[in-house]
Amino acid sequence: MPTAGRLFAAFAMAIVGYMTAEAFKPQMPEGTVFGFFSIASALIGLVVGWRTLGPDVSRPGAALGSALGVAINAGLKAAIVLVLWALLIFSFEEMIQLAFRKTYKSPMEAIVGVVQLALGFAERMLVVDVLSVVAVGSIIAAWLAVWAARRWH
Repeated sequence: MPTAGRLFAAFAMAIVGYMTAEAFKPQMPEGTVFGFFSIASALIGLVVGWRTLGPDVSRPGAALGSALGVAINAGLKAAIVLVLWALLIFSFEEMIQLAFRKTYKSPMEAIVGVVQLALGFAERMLVVDVLSVVAVGSIIAAWLAVWAARRWH
C-alpha cells in the first residue's frame, strides 16, 4: 500500500543508489565503459527504498522508537540490501557478457563466475568514499522516510 514513508524512502534510496554508483566509478580500471550503471543503481535503490526501507519506517512499531534510532537501524539494513542486490545484478550482467565471449566452459563455471565477480566488485567497494556514501546516505534517506511516515500517518 502506498504511504508517504514508502514514497520518500523510494526516492531517497534512488538518490543514494545513484550517488553510490558515482562514488564507485573511480575504483574501476581506467577505460571501463559504464553505460547505464548509475541509472540502474538508482532503479535498484528505488526498489529497495519501496520494498525494504519504506515498510520498515511505515510499520506501526516504528512510531514507538526514537526517529534517529529507527532511521539508523532501517537505513543500515537498506544499505546492506542495496549493496547485495547491486552486486548480484551487476555480477550477473558481467557474467552474461563474459559467457557470450565464450569465457566459461560450463554453466556451473558461469555460476561460480558470478560469485567471483561479486567478490571482486565488493573488494573494490571497500574504500571510505563508497562505504560512507552508501551508509550515511541510507541513514539520511531513512531519517527522511521516518519523518514523512510520522508526518503523514
